[in-house]
Amino acid sequence: MTEHRPWRGVLVATALPLNDDLSVNHDRYAEHCAWLVENGCDGVVPNGSLGEYQVLTPEERARVVETAVSAIGGERVMPGVAAYGSAESRRWAEQAGEAGCRAVMLLPPNAYRADERSVLAHYAEVARSGLPVVAYNNPIDTKVDLVPELLARLHGEGHIQGVKEFSGDVRRAYRIAELAPELDLLIGADDVLLELAVAGAKGWVAGYPNALPRASVELYRAAVDGDLDTALPLYRQLHPLLRWDSQVEFVQAIKLSMDIVGRHGGPCRPPRATLLPGQEAAVRAATEKAVAAGLA
Repeated sequence: MTEHRPWRGVLVATALPLNDDLSVNHDRYAEHCAWLVENGCDGVVPNGSLGEYQVLTPEERARVVETAVSAIGGERVMPGVAAYGSAESRRWAEQAGEAGCRAVMLLPPNAYRADERSVLAHYAEVARSGLPVVAYNNPIDTKVDLVPELLARLHGEGHIQGVKEFSGDVRRAYRIAELAPELDLLIGADDVLLELAVAGAKGWVAGYPNALPRASVELYRAAVDGDLDTALPLYRQLHPLLRWDSQVEFVQAIKLSMDIVGRHGGPCRPPRATLLPGQEAAVRAATEKAVAAGLA
């Protein structure tokens, strides 16, 4: 762990174990967080999209953060604090701070296609919570694109310290480094891990380590160290799974892989539907192949 930049390294955007009645299984979640750290991950990011935060009650959402902190310590927990309103996001950031967290991750406003002034005001408001903020750029889902120039402005005004980059455009890494060299770039999509690691990423907000933490951590460490002899073959082996992180059905796919490797993935809350038969077969085959290769 990096003491003053707890978002560095492999932080797993945790899937949330649900019971058959779709209630949250907090005991399993605590065990999952501890298991990830035991297997080499640096921390967790609860209440992201993979954690189905949009369909949690406020009470559940707060307890998820508290559960993670109790399991592995607040310095290892960077909750997502996305909400429709800036005041609500700031309240979630304050709750994270009260629980013992050292940083939070924040999407831009996503109830509508926000303009630059709205984005700046949103991040400024949440930064007033006093916790470091890592921006999350996901223009595919939010329709708001945190382009390098806007990220540099947000960083220059002290509103953000890092960015989870999910655009898929690896060219942006170099532009961000030119415009804001002190802004930490975090890999935001599993299937561009190698490209962004080589481009200077300082961390990975990761999906597939939920199922395959040891192999995923080995891949990340080799990639950021420039050890392509280790990283490239591993990346090719894992890519049939990593690419699911950028699909609409990423939560269902990762939970299925967790079930296959002996973890508890379990169901998702509506409106997420179960995988189609062809999708399930593809995830199952790729996961079983990774298990057979000794990657689980």
